[in-house]
Amino acid sequence: MFILTKSVLAMMISFILAVLFGLFLLPILKKLKVSQRISIYVSELHKTKDGTPTMGGLIFIAPVIVTIIILYLLDKIKFSYNLLIIVFTFISYAIIGFLDDYLIIKRHNNKGLTEIQKLLLQVIVAIVFYFLFVKAGNESLIWIRSLNLRIKIGWLYGLFILFILVASSNAVNITDGLDGLAGGLSVIAFLTFGIIAWSSGWLEGYEDIAIFCFVLIGGILGFLVYNLNPAKVFMGDTGSLALGATLGAVAIITRYEFLLILVGIVFVLETFSCVIQIIYYKLTNKRFFPMTPIHHTFEKLGWRETDIVKLFLFIGLFASMMAIIFCVWI
Repeated sequence: MFILTKSVLAMMISFILAVLFGLFLLPILKKLKVSQRISIYVSELHKTKDGTPTMGGLIFIAPVIVTIIILYLLDKIKFSYNLLIIVFTFISYAIIGFLDDYLIIKRHNNKGLTEIQKLLLQVIVAIVFYFLFVKAGNESLIWIRSLNLRIKIGWLYGLFILFILVASSNAVNITDGLDGLAGGLSVIAFLTFGIIAWSSGWLEGYEDIAIFCFVLIGGILGFLVYNLNPAKVFMGDTGSLALGATLGAVAIITRYEFLLILVGIVFVLETFSCVIQIIYYKLTNKRFFPMTPIHHTFEKLGWRETDIVKLFLFIGLFASMMAIIFCVWI
C-alpha cells in the first residue's frame, strides 16, 4: 500500500507541474512561432491544425525530471542502476526528438534530421543502453518469465535491444497523428508497466521504476490538458520519441520485452499499416490502404477524429488489461 501512496503522490506532483508549465510554455511557443506544418498528404483532413504549436513534449519532459529530483530530495525514490538506465533513455531520446523538431521549425518545412541521422543517433543511445544494461549485472538473454524459460543469445541481445528501442520510439512517433491519441495510449501503457513493475520483486529498484512510470503518467495527463481535441499544442518528436523509447526501456528492464507487443498493440498496428503500405505500393504501384498510418484510413472512411481516438484507446486499454492479468494475476 505504501508504494501505491508514493506513486499517487508522484503522479499528482508531476501532473500539477505539467499543467502549470504548460500555461507558461504555450504563450512562448506561440510567440516564437514554434508551429507544426501539416503534411500536404493529410492537409485536407487537418486544415485547421496548420500552425498549431509543436514541441509540446516539453510540457511533460521537464516536469517529469523536476518531479524525480523532488522525490529524490524528499527521500521518496532511490536511484537504482536500473532506474538510471531508464531515465538516461528518456532524456537521450527527448534530445534527439528536440533536435528534429528544432530543425523542422528553423527550416520552415517538415525536413528535420534525415532518416539516417535520426537512426544513427538512436543506435548510439541503444548501444550505450546495452553497455549500461550489462554493466548493471543483467544477463544477455531472453527471459520468458511465464514459462521460466531463459534463452542465452549473447551479443545478439544487444541487437534485440537496439530493435526494441528504435521500433518502439518510432511506433509512438507514427501514432502521434490525432489529438490525444499517442498521449492517451502512452498513459495506458505506462500504467500497465507500472503495475507490472510493482509485482517484480526480484528486480533491483522495482518500486522506483514503478514510481517513475506513474511520474510519467502524471506528466502526460498534464500534457493532455492541452492536447485533447481540439489540440492547443502537439507533442512533436520531442515527446513521442522519448515516450516510445522509455516504454521499450521499461519493458527490457522488467524482462517483458515481448509483452510490449500486446501492451502497445495500437502502436504496432499503426506501424505495420505503414510497412504494408510501402511494400504493397512498391510491388503493385497501388495503395493497400487509402492512407497511412491507419488512423488516417478511418478518417478517409468518414470517421470523426474523436471517435477514432476513443476506439484506439479502448483497444489499447483492453489489450493492457489482458497483459496485466497474464503477468500479475496468473
